Amino acid sequence: MFPASNHSSVTEFILLGFSSDATSNKILFIIFLLLYLCSVLGNGLIILLIRLDSHLHTPMYFFLSVLSLLDLGYVTTTVPQMLVHLLSSSKIITFGGCWLQMYVFGALGLSEGIFFAVMAYDRYVAICFPLRYTLILNWDLCVRLVVGTWICGFFFSLLHTYFTMSLPFCGPNIINHYFCEGPSVRSLACMDTHLIEVVDLVLTTFMMVAPLSFILASYVRITMAILKIKTTQGRCKAFSTCASHLIVLTLFYAPAIYIYMRLNSNYSPERDKQVSLFYNVFTSLFNPVVYSLRNKDIKAAFIKVVMRNRAA
Repeated sequence: MFPASNHSSVTEFILLGFSSDATSNKILFIIFLLLYLCSVLGNGLIILLIRLDSHLHTPMYFFLSVLSLLDLGYVTTTVPQMLVHLLSSSKIITFGGCWLQMYVFGALGLSEGIFFAVMAYDRYVAICFPLRYTLILNWDLCVRLVVGTWICGFFFSLLHTYFTMSLPFCGPNIINHYFCEGPSVRSLACMDTHLIEVVDLVLTTFMMVAPLSFILASYVRITMAILKIKTTQGRCKAFSTCASHLIVLTLFYAPAIYIYMRLNSNYSPERDKQVSLFYNVFTSLFNPVVYSLRNKDIKAAFIKVVMRNRAA
């Protein structure tokens, strides 16, 4: 059913990136470098603050630190290489390097998609069952949820990567993308990929639709609970938080569904490169702002760390 990868005559790929113009690439390098540094600093700061402040050692902030760790790995899988290629005349990635990048990117992306469902469950329990929050979400359950999320992400990414990279690649070897993403690599295969695309589509549908359905169901219940809040100010604050979370979820899920839940016949290289930036770069950048840096407890922890360093 799936040809072995050693039937391939291609040993390396060339990533075209966004532009062949040197000036444009320098401008893009500065833009993406700033975005990457902001993402790393924002997510790294959240992890550090949660680690240092004992008041933040709760399930909610534990999940936030895991999300930040996923974002760090997710964006680092693709952006540093893209930055190098923007300034380099050589845009080559080996077959093995492409395999590894696709696998790690898929594993972290799938893990994050599932993890959003875990965080939605956390908010559901906190808002709908506040008095039983710590009893329901005990540390044993929290750890099992995180480990289970990572296992699912890395397992299903292995299937997705195997289905793609086991195809025969006889040439050309030019990928019209800035990293090795499944649909862009699969479009170079020198055989009919329809069956593999259908299998991959079924797996992707399950991995994306199931968490998203759970998230939407959780937020419906959360909304019903918010409507019971007596004060207008309290309802507005709760709705604002939920709206921010749903915006980030839309930025992640909408483009990912567009890219992966379709067949290669609808593949559009230029459009796909731009769309993939939303769930690769921008989500990792916005997550710290939406989920944590607007949070008063995170701000208090930051001030506490700064004052402690000044006193020292």
